[in-house]
Amino acid sequence: MAHSKNRATDGKITYPPGVKEISDKISKEEMVRRLKMVVKTFMDMDQDSEEEKELYLNLALHLASDFFLKHPDKDVRLLVACCLADIFRIYAPEAPYTSPDKLKDIFMFITRQLKGLEDTKSAQFNRYFYLLENIAWVKSYNICFELEDSNEIFTQLYRTLFQVINNGHNQKVHMHMVDLMSSIVCEGDSVSQELLDTVLVNLVPAHKNLNKQAYDLAKALLKRTAQAIEPYITNFFNQVLMLGKTSVSDLSEHVFDLILELYNIDSHLLLSVLPQLEFKLKSNDNDERLQVVKLLAKMFGAKDSELASQNKPLWQCYLGRFNDIHVPVRLECVKFASHCLMNHPDLAKDLTEYLKVRSHDPEEAIRHDVIVSIVTASKKDLSLVNDHLLNFVRERTLDKRWRVRKEAMMGLAQIYKKYSLQAEAGKEAAKQISWIKDKLLHIYYQNSIDDRLLVERIFAQYLVPHNLETTERMKCLYYLYATLDGNAVKALNEMWKCQNMLRHHVKDLLDLVKQPKSDSYNKAVFSKVMVITRNLPDPGKTQDFVKKLAQVLEEDEKIRKQLETLVSPSCSCKQAEVCVKEITKKLGSPKQPSNPFLEMVKFLLERIAPVHIDTESISALIKQVNKSIEGTADDEDEGVPTEQAIRAGLELLKVLSFTHPVSFHSAETFESLLGCLRMDDEKVAEAALQIFKNTGSKLEESFPHIKSILLPVLQQKAKKGPPRQAKYAIHCIHAMFTNRDTHFAQIFEPLHKSLDTDNMEQLITPLTTLGHLAMLAPEQFAAPLKSLVANFIVKDLLMNDRIPGKKTTKLWVPDDEVSPETLAKIQGLKLMVRWLLGVKNNQSKSGNSTLRMLTAILSSDGDLTEQGKMGKPDMSRLRLAAGCAILRLAQEPCYHEIITLEQYQLCALVINDECYQVRQAFAQKLHKGLCRLRLPLEYLAVFTLCAKDPVKERRAHARQCLVKNINLRREYLKQHAAVSEKLISLLPEYVVPYAIHLLVHDPDYVKVQDIEQLKDIKEALWFVLEILMAKNENNSHAFIRKMVENIKQTKDGQCPDDAKINEKLYTVCDVAMNIVISKSTTYSLESPKDPVLPARYFTQPDKNFSNTKNYLPPEMKSFFTPGKPKAANVLGAVNKPLSATGKLQTKLSRMETISNASSNSNPSSPGRSKGRLDSADVDHSENEDISMKSPSETEKPSRGRKRGAAANQDDKGQESKPKRGRKKAANTSTDDAEDQWGEDSSMAETTMETEDEQNSPPKRGRRGRPPKSAAAKDETPGKGRRGRRKTAPPVDEENEEEQQEEEEEDEEDAGSENMEVKPKGRRGRKPRAEVSEAASDSVESTPQKRRGRPPKSLTAARKASGGRSRAAANQEEESDEEMDTAQQSEEEEDESVDASPKVRRKVGRRDRR
Repeated sequence: MAHSKNRATDGKITYPPGVKEISDKISKEEMVRRLKMVVKTFMDMDQDSEEEKELYLNLALHLASDFFLKHPDKDVRLLVACCLADIFRIYAPEAPYTSPDKLKDIFMFITRQLKGLEDTKSAQFNRYFYLLENIAWVKSYNICFELEDSNEIFTQLYRTLFQVINNGHNQKVHMHMVDLMSSIVCEGDSVSQELLDTVLVNLVPAHKNLNKQAYDLAKALLKRTAQAIEPYITNFFNQVLMLGKTSVSDLSEHVFDLILELYNIDSHLLLSVLPQLEFKLKSNDNDERLQVVKLLAKMFGAKDSELASQNKPLWQCYLGRFNDIHVPVRLECVKFASHCLMNHPDLAKDLTEYLKVRSHDPEEAIRHDVIVSIVTASKKDLSLVNDHLLNFVRERTLDKRWRVRKEAMMGLAQIYKKYSLQAEAGKEAAKQISWIKDKLLHIYYQNSIDDRLLVERIFAQYLVPHNLETTERMKCLYYLYATLDGNAVKALNEMWKCQNMLRHHVKDLLDLVKQPKSDSYNKAVFSKVMVITRNLPDPGKTQDFVKKLAQVLEEDEKIRKQLETLVSPSCSCKQAEVCVKEITKKLGSPKQPSNPFLEMVKFLLERIAPVHIDTESISALIKQVNKSIEGTADDEDEGVPTEQAIRAGLELLKVLSFTHPVSFHSAETFESLLGCLRMDDEKVAEAALQIFKNTGSKLEESFPHIKSILLPVLQQKAKKGPPRQAKYAIHCIHAMFTNRDTHFAQIFEPLHKSLDTDNMEQLITPLTTLGHLAMLAPEQFAAPLKSLVANFIVKDLLMNDRIPGKKTTKLWVPDDEVSPETLAKIQGLKLMVRWLLGVKNNQSKSGNSTLRMLTAILSSDGDLTEQGKMGKPDMSRLRLAAGCAILRLAQEPCYHEIITLEQYQLCALVINDECYQVRQAFAQKLHKGLCRLRLPLEYLAVFTLCAKDPVKERRAHARQCLVKNINLRREYLKQHAAVSEKLISLLPEYVVPYAIHLLVHDPDYVKVQDIEQLKDIKEALWFVLEILMAKNENNSHAFIRKMVENIKQTKDGQCPDDAKINEKLYTVCDVAMNIVISKSTTYSLESPKDPVLPARYFTQPDKNFSNTKNYLPPEMKSFFTPGKPKAANVLGAVNKPLSATGKLQTKLSRMETISNASSNSNPSSPGRSKGRLDSADVDHSENEDISMKSPSETEKPSRGRKRGAAANQDDKGQESKPKRGRKKAANTSTDDAEDQWGEDSSMAETTMETEDEQNSPPKRGRRGRPPKSAAAKDETPGKGRRGRRKTAPPVDEENEEEQQEEEEEDEEDAGSENMEVKPKGRRGRKPRAEVSEAASDSVESTPQKRRGRPPKSLTAARKASGGRSRAAANQEEESDEEMDTAQQSEEEEDESVDASPKVRRKVGRRDRR
């Protein structure tokens, strides 16, 4: 080397052979030619050529001169760069250049030449590639490590390479660049922040999107150098994240984007950074937390990410952000959930609890996104979500915000269609989500028209897609209907009914617009427009659009004809689609894409278009039913027993026969129905008869051959068929045939003559038939009917007890255990009532006689002869029949007028009957009559007596009935402003005088000033006032106050001269006044109008008398707590907590299986106004799914026995201290009632009671109502799902029959039975065999001699129990027994063995206190 240096100092430059001197004196072209030869020489040299290295040393130094480095020609510079690259290769490891400045210049020069790599199509690209390849292979840039300016050189190199890389480069270019840059990182002592930024900047999303190749280059570099570069990356993030030194790098603002990219490239790059993120998740800066959450959402949710399992502390910390105080943070967490569920199903368990909380988040957007996340994952794969997650979606269908409800409903619908209809995941998945169809239809019970319209849309698009081929569509509908629960069936029936009604309204409007204009025309059109408006969303805005539509129909004949075709009964599904398209096309405008008027018209068309049912569809449905009957259907494959499918199919046809009767007019359909009439299954034959009744109006003229076959069948059914079929047969003849009088006479005469009390079983059908004949043709058979009623029904049948009833302590038995004599007597009572309803006048005073007999039955507890031969279940049946008969007569004005106040009060007390089923069925009949606005308003007051009912479900049902009826009347008054003269019979506030009068004459209200009795009065009044005062419409609080004040100025109309009765009246008025004052802040305002008091109930006020005295004892003041009444909520509260994780119980499973499993316990059809189930219950919306107690929690009895009124009289000294195991009063105040909800739910965990204990008469009965201790004895049928099934069936079947009878007898409501909110007979019942078995195994309880107040001896015994020690009480509580305290301890032990089903239960918490 010393020699080489000497040669170098000589300054003589040796060129390769053939190359002349290269200087500025030659031309550019010549210089390029000579340089190429030099390049060739250096290219061929290797490191071992010592002589050549020494020979060309000066040339190497010469080529590094500024002349070449700064030469203007790029070709010259490229060739020089190639020479320099080879020189570094040849002279490695030591370069011939010793000056640091010169080295810097050379490498900066080479870096600049690398920019030529950018143009891959350049003629010189190969030389540029050679240059890159050379310096990468030799690692020439490593020489710069020793230079002070090395960072500048490296940074410039990195920038240049990232700039020039593009998609035109092949893999070799990419590889050499990575090799070149990685050697600098891996072999250098450090990586400067500037150099690191040069790499990381390519990962920033903005840069990444601009140059994907640069991103790939940086990614490859980082993967190659992960171990070496990791400390510098950690230091960078530490500076920015922990120390907050954002000035260290321009990339500080992109720190979270970089973390994500680096994690995706190689998680090892962030080993020391991830703990810093945990710290940042707890930052006080909202935006910072949000950024970290967004980052981690992507990191945890990435498809192949294992971060959650590798870094559990960070995962748990992240989950904590689901509960972050900052809304955007929570929202981001929720959005992340769907990706996490889809990519990491194993994390679903962790997410479930947090999503549960967020599904109740106060923010609408968060609740909405919870739904979106769960539904998105479900649609990808149902196995990704568990049942808890789907239940969160289910809950949100009752959200208070429409946007959330809509998302939840649509999400469930899409899931159902994918996994149930299309069966994409097999039968198991379909079974898992089988509840969705029921839940979606339950939402039709909501008041909101938006909800109902969406349910209709979901039904048409997802549950039974209208675009399916007819046969497939009907098969889908058939099996859907067969598998729906009872309440969903009611909702679906109601949906068809509503659509049918709207079709009729539109048809009426079309008829109106054809008429000539006049004032009456304008009024009629306006009235019809208002009716149609109420069936569309946002009635306020829609009204103008419907008016516009009416105008369009007047002017545009084409649209009018299309709409007429659409609402025509004979319109087919295909025609409907064409009409809808034509109308929307005609009304639409391309210039106006968002047309609110067109949207409204679409909503209307969507509701009225028959997209499912037409003649072809009914024919296909009939064929499907026939297949099931023949056994060739796929019933078992669809998971439906054949018998159930047939019954459901006939029920479906029955409903459709009401809404689409014309679609049944085909010989094929009628012939199939004739075949059903001949089947042994009674339910099938009944349904077929009802279908004939609804659809056969033109059968006589259009299908005479069917008539000739059908008539003998109907006559035979009427004479000798089962009672229900006989009834339907009579109605069929009445509806279908013109010469019905002849046919009726042919049936009446033989039946009338053959009546015989010797064979009671053979008497039931004739009495049923004669009863319906009496109602439909009273004049035709006037004389024989009067004789029949007077001589046979009353004297022969009702006034004689031929067969002694079974001696049993049960108050109720199933239908098949009721004696034939009792059934015959019930039919006799019904015959009398139907006859009176047919006559519709009281000229013969038959109404008075009938009412006297009915009230005599009630007065005698159902034993009219009072001979003691009747069994208690039979007496219960007759009490119910008598009470319902009075209700039926009260619906006819001519009979309502003759019902005395005493008879009305006795009838009202049936709602407090000692038998649970009697109370239940009577309440349903009462509610039904009130909902139809047929029963007078005073009968609404009867529900106030339910405040005393010891069974919570009965109180809840009564409250629902009150809410429904009050809202119904208010709505009716809004829609019919012209009925102001009937205000006293419609305005719900006018129920207050009737309620006060009824409570004054309550047989339990004995002692005027008794605190306990007054507390019962207060609860009863609050039961109705709470609902009335929930809204102060038109200053109604002041109106109620004024009404009560006016009553206080009158006397009792029933007993005007009875001072005690009048004192009771004024005392009850003071109770009502105190309630109004304590619960209202506007009661003192001026009353909107002067109330009118019912003249029968109160005398005219004495103008000279001013009754300002306060009749309440001072102690009562403490019981009137101030506070506003709770509104009757419709939709569930957003943040209402669940009863228990995974126990999302529903009102359907709890309330409607309990109260509604027997006919029409549900107080309203879909669309009813719903309030809280009890005064303490909150936010129970719809009939489904805001968290209720689970069955295991809801079957506990009430807490102990309530103290009776008689006992209260003797126990005044102990009133303030309740005895062990007893309730002082049936308070339903907020605090107590909430406690009851919890305590009433313990029954399932203690004991399941047998039928005896459920129906045994209580020991402390009171006249006309159940004793307050009945909650755990004979009242528990209403508690919980299993307990109810033992007693519900009798009421189900009996009430269903009576209900259908009533509905079918009403011509005005013909067919409405199909639409009533009524459970299907086959659902929600325990088989009779089970019931009988349970009954036979039960242990009889002590019989009750007579209903009424307890005997004095028993009262004294109870009184004596007050002095028992606490220890004795505790001991008895621990044994879970609650016996009559008058008995000895040994007797208690014996009875706990012998009659344990009757008395065993837990003592409530309040009793223990």
